[in-house]
Amino acid sequence: MSRHISEQFDAELETVRRQFMEMGGLVEQQLRDAMQALVTHDSALGDRVRKRDHEVNRYEVSLDEQCIHTIARRQPAAGDLRLLVTIMKASTDLERIGDEADRIARMAIGASGHELPRSRYEEVRRIYELVSKTVSSALDAVARLDTQAALDQIAADKAVDDAYHDALANLSKQMTQHPETVPQTLAAIWAARALERIGDHAKNIAEYVLYLVKGKDIRHLPKGSLEDQ
Repeated sequence: MSRHISEQFDAELETVRRQFMEMGGLVEQQLRDAMQALVTHDSALGDRVRKRDHEVNRYEVSLDEQCIHTIARRQPAAGDLRLLVTIMKASTDLERIGDEADRIARMAIGASGHELPRSRYEEVRRIYELVSKTVSSALDAVARLDTQAALDQIAADKAVDDAYHDALANLSKQMTQHPETVPQTLAAIWAARALERIGDHAKNIAEYVLYLVKGKDIRHLPKGSLEDQ
């Protein structure tokens, strides 16, 4: 009987792991499609991204329910409890990444009636390249319980922030010099802001990996203290 219960518990843990990674894959696709919609002014694709947002939300609700149910029934200890808590917290960040992708899709729909800018949103694409890697790497760190990869992604958030501030300065200057491009430039600015927030959520997910593996909450540690530990 004890072995049977243990096998059931292992199956429950595997289910939440698998569903979390499925949710991550969906969120990555939402982000890719939202960016594609923006840089091509594809309102139909932007609309599809917005319509799929409820699927991301449904994953978060399902994972929360499963984790709470498992904690109540199994009363897990140590690593298993940290896994369930990590899944709950990280799925919230994934859902918020999905919200930001939805916001970019909304910008794409709003800009679709205007001529494509000559830059083809180069500033935003540069941030996207960084952010998409951080999201993918953070999810990979969860899957492999890779603390070094998690630390690398936490450090990489500075590059995202720097790219965002550079883009904001350049886009503001562009809007002043070319007022006829204000609608497209505003869409780019808001998309850049959404991407910067996505980078923050990816950083959060990486921090949860360290909590899961090491049992340490490093969210509010100063950088120097984090490196020492």
